[in-house]
Amino acid sequence: MTERLNNAQPYALGLFRIVTGLLFACHGAASLFGVLGGAHGGGTVPVGAWPGWYAAVIQLVGGALVMVGAGTRSAAFIASGSMAYAYFTAHQADALWPIQNGGESSAMYCWAFLLLAFTGPGAFALDGLLPARGNRAAAETEQRPQTAATV
Repeated sequence: MTERLNNAQPYALGLFRIVTGLLFACHGAASLFGVLGGAHGGGTVPVGAWPGWYAAVIQLVGGALVMVGAGTRSAAFIASGSMAYAYFTAHQADALWPIQNGGESSAMYCWAFLLLAFTGPGAFALDGLLPARGNRAAAETEQRPQTAATV
């Protein structure tokens, strides 16, 4: 059983990334464009309003990048930081625990994106289609003919 779960891990992580990114992007789209119920029950966030408009841009762009798996670690790290900021500035002052202060989604998104920043995108990611910088350099070294100076 453990072996099967281990083999499925990249796929489960990839699906987790896709769903988390999609839900996060929906928050940004709602705030920026008023779709899906709009920001805070209707409407949009005014352009340039601090911090709501900037948070919505991070949610939309970061969520989309995480969802497709492009620049996953960087996008997830920025998204995690934005949710930590949201939690500590908008929720934590009201009460200590997220269940008391309404900050459950901020806390969960913060930790979910931090997990993706450390684990990487998993399966089904655009990041997996491009060779990593370290692997590309190693491949170029292998393709160069060896001379007496390099042997």
